[in-house]
Amino acid sequence: MTIYSGSADPDRVLPLLWRHTAGAAATAPTAGRKPGLTIDAVVAAGIGVADALGLDALSMSRVAGQLGVGTMTLYTYVPSKGELLDLMVDSVLFSADWPSAEGSWRIQVTRYADVVRGMYRRHVWLGQVSTVRPPIGPGMLGESEYVLSALADVNLPPRQRTAAAHAITMLAHAIGREEAEAAYLERVTGQSNDAWWGDRMELWEKYFEPARHPAMTAAWEGGGYDETTTSQTSHAAEFALKCLLDGIGAS
Repeated sequence: MTIYSGSADPDRVLPLLWRHTAGAAATAPTAGRKPGLTIDAVVAAGIGVADALGLDALSMSRVAGQLGVGTMTLYTYVPSKGELLDLMVDSVLFSADWPSAEGSWRIQVTRYADVVRGMYRRHVWLGQVSTVRPPIGPGMLGESEYVLSALADVNLPPRQRTAAAHAITMLAHAIGREEAEAAYLERVTGQSNDAWWGDRMELWEKYFEPARHPAMTAAWEGGGYDETTTSQTSHAAEFALKCLLDGIGAS
């Protein structure tokens, strides 16, 4: 099931996302709160629940239990699960260890894509979150700034540079999301992707008609499907990124 970020009331979520900005108004209550409890702690607990149990298990009451407070107390820090999800997504982006601005732009972008894939591996639940309408917080803007700055030396006009940056971000997250979905299915079913395909070998032996699928047959006979599904995905990701960067460099 896909959950959409960015659905929270902007008047409520933007002050929470930008709570550490200089001059930002206080967003947590001052009376009756548990000593030491902060919005950061609430967000970290939410991420911990989702990492350990999956996004389906995320609830305000479960997060409150992890923090040792009542659910109503939690609502005084984060108004709803929608705001919590936005804060979690942006927190993951904000804490990402983006590569240093060293080396060529291709090296920087390739390292960036690796970081994004690692982020989805550590937080499998991200694969269930659509960020078509993202939480517009410091994490999201920090990612955008990194990719655009990596392309600063590419000879492109501003519109094409932003389009290239968007394409790179879309591809990196699409790859990470597919790998996260595979990991999620393995977790909930207890069956690897290779095992799933293995259970369906009868398809190729009984139903597959080479004459109707000549391109697939040629690829099969040439060893195009010899790898595991994990290796195929990894190589496809690397090839897609290389082709995209080749195209950007040739523009």
